[in-house]
Amino acid sequence: MKLAFSTLGVPGLPLPDVLRLATAHGYHGVELRTHPEEPVNLGLTLAERADVAAEFKASGVEILGLAGYVRVAAPGDDEPVLADLRTLLELARDIGAPFVRVFPGGGTEQTPEEADAAAARRLGTAAEYAADLGVRILLETHDSHRTGAAAIRVLGPVGHRQVGSLWDVMHTWLGGEQPSESYAALAPHLGYVQVKDIASAEDTTPLALGAGVLPLAECVEVLSRHGWDGWLCWEYEKRWYEGVVPLEGLLGAGHDHLARLLNESA
Repeated sequence: MKLAFSTLGVPGLPLPDVLRLATAHGYHGVELRTHPEEPVNLGLTLAERADVAAEFKASGVEILGLAGYVRVAAPGDDEPVLADLRTLLELARDIGAPFVRVFPGGGTEQTPEEADAAAARRLGTAAEYAADLGVRILLETHDSHRTGAAAIRVLGPVGHRQVGSLWDVMHTWLGGEQPSESYAALAPHLGYVQVKDIASAEDTTPLALGAGVLPLAECVEVLSRHGWDGWLCWEYEKRWYEGVVPLEGLLGAGHDHLARLLNESA
């Protein structure tokens, strides 16, 4: 498996500094939080997009994906959601990102069935456009669909190779799933895995990997047992918890912790 980290952990950090951190600590890739606050965002010109791609190529670090904020199950009309998704896919195409992350985002005014249907319809519509651009859309286990069992209610009906899953191990655990259950549900669709650590179900303040309660060893073990060889991406939520220890000082130990889990599960 290859290791990456998300720029959610280094809010607003200039791209050259992000790439220096990745190379210094042995990470193969970076997941780019795609938001107006960040250097890589939807407002970049074509020339700026070409510069991003060139910077990554020169560094030897891969772009894992774009962590966007499209909510595919959200209430309302389809077209605004699809327009936002197309814009995100075009940015991914332009900078060479293989994946884009979307959230479910179902609303409390919807039934689960209505949210499932909206997400599946929109993802199914976007799938062919994604295929034309060579980008894969990944539905994260999050918010209204935080478990593998919930995500599969959307991904199963879509049934398209360009639409897959992003397994956030915190959300499936908070949803009451065991790693083996989450993997079994998501495996046919799995794009990559987001790892992190927290103190408890009641306190989701980010911690160094291995310092909390999330079953990271079990997650890595089940992936290894099934021969999965994709990406593990550390999503340290510094942006939402500004008082926590900076990620820069944790990256080396985090890499070593994941490498140790991989060796032990081999």
